[in-house]
Amino acid sequence: MLQQQLELTHEQTSPLFRIMWIQNPDEPHRRHFENNICAFHIGNGLILTVAHNLRTEAKAFKSIEQSLFETAVLPRLNSVQAQFFETCFVLDTTTNKRYWNSSNPADYQLAVDILRQIHFDTRWITLMDKNMAKPHLIIQFKNNQFYNDETLTKHFGTERYFEEPGINRHTFLLELELKEAFYSEDIALYKIINTPAEIIQAMPYLEVDFSVLNDNQERYYCLQSSPTSEIGKLLNKAQIEGYTDHFSFFQDAIGGNYTFEGLRYLIKGYFRFGSSGAPYVFYDEQTKRFKVNAIQSEACPIQLSIENKRDGNFQYVNALASPLYIIKEQLERYLTVSNNS
Repeated sequence: MLQQQLELTHEQTSPLFRIMWIQNPDEPHRRHFENNICAFHIGNGLILTVAHNLRTEAKAFKSIEQSLFETAVLPRLNSVQAQFFETCFVLDTTTNKRYWNSSNPADYQLAVDILRQIHFDTRWITLMDKNMAKPHLIIQFKNNQFYNDETLTKHFGTERYFEEPGINRHTFLLELELKEAFYSEDIALYKIINTPAEIIQAMPYLEVDFSVLNDNQERYYCLQSSPTSEIGKLLNKAQIEGYTDHFSFFQDAIGGNYTFEGLRYLIKGYFRFGSSGAPYVFYDEQTKRFKVNAIQSEACPIQLSIENKRDGNFQYVNALASPLYIIKEQLERYLTVSNNS
């Protein structure tokens, strides 16, 4: 089992990746990466992560098509605001898009304030729908070959590959399509698109297990980003401490607040802030393989008294994980279609 544990953390064999939303993905000199989240491959190009980042706000955008600018932004601005936006977002007649063109932080904050004032929707789900940002899977290696395969590497042009000398990594991008968001369960399903089948077949994946596990489950782990960066990977022991019929609110000022609810595991064990979307895996003795059973969803705050002061003394000693059982019926449909295609 030790070898398989190590394989879960190695760049050539780990099914753990990251999703980032890219503005101007096909223009390397203008690309902008945001909205970083853990994700993992469950086979045939299907990617699982959380859903709560979809309805968070980007606050502003780096570019906008001229037609959208004229119909959705300009009519809502007064003359001073319109002049400001036309100055800061310069029109490129080649692409017919306006691009952010100011290095002044005060200008950026003013743009954010104006967009909020005119109620322009900058949630990531909306930027995706308006083709202003696209989710991509981020895959990184120490060498410049995609899974050490020169044939596979040739599929990547400059718009889908670049070197990052500062972190000693070579980065490959795979375009994603959001298939379905299960907001109450805090799970989102994506699929890799516009990618040759041999690329997807080369990627490690986790088999899904829909069991609701006992709280004495042994060999249970969280596979997440390393404690100090997004680059490395960490596999650490986790413990199911209990179960909750969860209920909490997620704030969405634009689309309306919604609730997280349903079955959750209460998890005890190290989890890194920023590990949302990380898989919880267990070692299946029958198949001698690791299987994914749940997704890291939320930190679970328990307020402890320090020096008899409660305000501001949140201590995160637990996490909440969404068992894949709660979307079993829906996910099985996608897995069946994927396996038959």
